[in-house]
Amino acid sequence: MQNVKADTADLLKPAVQPGKEVLSVQHVSRGFDKSQPELLVLDDVNVTLHEGEIVGMLGRSGSGKSTLLRIIAGLIPATGGEVIYQGKTLRGPAEGVAMVFQTFALFPWLTVLQNVEAGLEAIGVDPQQRRERALAAIDLIGLDGFENAYPRELSGGMRQRVGFARALVVDPTILLMDEPFSALDVLTAETLRTDLLDLWTQGRMPIKSVLIVTHNIEEAVFMCDRILVLSSNPGRVMAEIEVPFKHPRNRLDPAFRRLVDEIYAKMTARQIGAEAKRELELSSWLPGVSTNLMAGLIETLAAEPYKGRADLPEIARTLQLEVDELFPVAEMLQYLGFAEVVEGDVILTQAGHLFADRGTQERKMMFADHLLRCVPLAAQIKNVLGERPGHRAPRVRFEQELEDFLSDSAAEETLDTVIAWGRYGEVFSYNDKTEIFSLADVEA
Repeated sequence: MQNVKADTADLLKPAVQPGKEVLSVQHVSRGFDKSQPELLVLDDVNVTLHEGEIVGMLGRSGSGKSTLLRIIAGLIPATGGEVIYQGKTLRGPAEGVAMVFQTFALFPWLTVLQNVEAGLEAIGVDPQQRRERALAAIDLIGLDGFENAYPRELSGGMRQRVGFARALVVDPTILLMDEPFSALDVLTAETLRTDLLDLWTQGRMPIKSVLIVTHNIEEAVFMCDRILVLSSNPGRVMAEIEVPFKHPRNRLDPAFRRLVDEIYAKMTARQIGAEAKRELELSSWLPGVSTNLMAGLIETLAAEPYKGRADLPEIARTLQLEVDELFPVAEMLQYLGFAEVVEGDVILTQAGHLFADRGTQERKMMFADHLLRCVPLAAQIKNVLGERPGHRAPRVRFEQELEDFLSDSAAEETLDTVIAWGRYGEVFSYNDKTEIFSLADVEA
């Protein structure tokens, strides 16, 4: 694992001096038992949390961030390794570990007060104490006056505040957060982030440590004292990054921007440059990247001011794309031979420049050629259809083969991706109602 520190000289003492260890993830793995050797989602993951720190987990889709969070919360078991919480091996949900989810997950038939009380009721707190603690949590999170409102009466930001109050009311030692701001609009998310950081830095929350899963690098640098970067398929901690800025942090400070760019470059270099240079295999997982996104990125790169080469953090800000959106697009362009990613820069190949200059039909023909040469699953579907007398084949024929190597959901996503790409390139047709593939010139 690589340890990265910001290249800065001012401001820059560590944001916190961590206290004693409260949780340790030791050699944790999580897999699915397939007919082939076990498919790992997480492999040999080691994480520690100390008192007085906020730790972030960054990684693209498929890195197992949310899976690891659920293992730590005791919601699902690890298939290897262990989680040590306050000196004891964690087996199932632990007292003192609370979680805030991406979706609000409120009971719609309960008021704000009743939603916040629900967790206390489940652990047997008496009604009077339950009410007092719930009201205190509601006041702390800024929802006083809405105690008798129902979730349908609240905005998204207010509903997520109820989720935070529900987590804080149990006086947790550790607060786990799974992309808690991603379902909110930009301004609401920023307000809630700032309010929570104010409560944290003022010592007004009972929690001793926070672990947050995010796909937003800037959010991680803004909030966290340490950032763990996970690789994908399987998820491993590939870098640990110290954030040396004190709170409150200024997003426009040059040192802040340099650290964001540095993390972006390291993530792209490790996750795209290192991994995507390998050729795809028949069983490779393919994310649901649309041809519109790929064509749009090619066009943007080919135009001024980039002229075929751009810094990924810069182009991400220009296109307003998050990590989980930009990485797969750049990765797929590299697999397909339209671009290369080198040290955080994305560079169009000659084929990429040609694609940008072509008309719609010529682009389709060019994409089809690259698809059949670079994506073995697409080539196999085309070959099977060509060999069959009726030039047809059922979806299940290919899906079952993928499920020997991928999880069911990953197999479904991979096949859906190839279907979309094959349709765009007019390589084959697919009838979603009958779930039958056919050659493009055959009626399915």
